Order: sequence, then C-alpha cells, then structure tokens
Amino acid sequence: MMRQSQKEKINISTLYLLSYNSLQALGWTVSLTNILYNLFSTSSLHTSYASAGHLISFLQCAAFLEVIHGAIGLVPSGALLPLMQWGGRTHFLLAVVAKLDEVQELPSVFITFLAWSISEVIRYSHYAFSCTGNCPSWITYLRYTAFIVLYPIGVGPGEMWLMYQALPIVKKKNTYSDFFSGLPFSYYDFLRVVLLVYPFLWLKLYLHMFKQRRTKLDKHHVKKRA
Repeated sequence: MMRQSQKEKINISTLYLLSYNSLQALGWTVSLTNILYNLFSTSSLHTSYASAGHLISFLQCAAFLEVIHGAIGLVPSGALLPLMQWGGRTHFLLAVVAKLDEVQELPSVFITFLAWSISEVIRYSHYAFSCTGNCPSWITYLRYTAFIVLYPIGVGPGEMWLMYQALPIVKKKNTYSDFFSGLPFSYYDFLRVVLLVYPFLWLKLYLHMFKQRRTKLDKHHVKKRA
C-alpha cells in the first residue's frame, strides 16, 4: 500500500513538472516568435520590449516556482542557484527595464530577450522531454552546449550593458527614492554595486553549467555505448 502511494506521488510530481516545463517552453517560444517577427517586419531592434516584454515578465515571475521546486526537493537543483538566477533576472526586468521607459527601446533589451528566449526554449524543452523519460539526444546536447555562447551574450552586451546605460537615468530621476529614503545609500549606489558583483555571481552559475555539462554529456555517451 505504501509503495503504491509513493508511486502515485511520483506520478503526480512528474505530471506537474511536465505541465510546468511544457507551458514555460510554449511561453518562451511565443516570446521568441514575437521578437523575431517584430525584427523582420520592422527591421528594428528597438521594439522588443513592446512586442514581448509583458509575456517575458510573466514567465520570469512564474519561474520563482523553480526556487520552490528545489527547496522542497521536487528537483535536485537545490534552491540557491535558481534563486540567484531568478533574482538577477527579475531585478533587471522589473526594477530596471519595466520601470525606466528610456531604456526599453535600447538594443540591449533585444540582445537580452533574444538570448533568454532561445536559452529557455531549449532548457524547458529539455526538462519537459526528460519528464517523459525519452529526451532526444540532440536536445540534451543543445541544452548543455548552447549556453556556452548564449549566457555571455545575454549577460554582457545584454543585462550589464543596459544597467550601465540606465545609471545616469536612475541618478537623474532619483529612482525609488521613497524606498531608499531611510537607507544610507540610494538605488543608484545599489545599482553600481550590482554591476560590480554581477560578473562574479554570473561566473558561479556559468561554471556550474560547465560542471553539469561534463556530467550530463558523459552520462549520455555511456548510455549510447550501452
């Protein structure tokens, strides 16, 4: 009876994860389609936020579930690394891009959104197929290879460059002055510190992905030989 209960619990968890990852993959596919359609129809890099910003904001907020998944042991990732990634992206998206109209049409938004969308279509597709126990080898390879190029592009000329461009605007507008009024520093100071530590926090995630790459692709090669 206990074994049957555990089996049912596993099946429900797998079904939930399959549904969650499939919906995320679909959402990011729609975002990517909107970005590319907008690019080719307008020949402009300046309308990515208008075409996909709200959907990407929703998908990114929903991704907090992944922190919970790791914290309760639903997936083996743990909570720290997903929280770091979620926090960095959400701050960039909601506190900077959504707040400042002046940065929404910068090419950095297009670069970030394009890199994120391609990465997430691959990542969530891989997770969804893995839930079925039958993930195509090329998706596994893409999952643990495409990030090598996409992650630095998204972070360097994307997120970090945009936050740097936002600094004079934040200073001029004294953004979030009410929230920071009781603190000995402003949001402008906070954003400068974020820019200083961002590469180090990102490098931790990036190196973790290389570690995963070795493990996952080695496992895949062993299975293939068997």
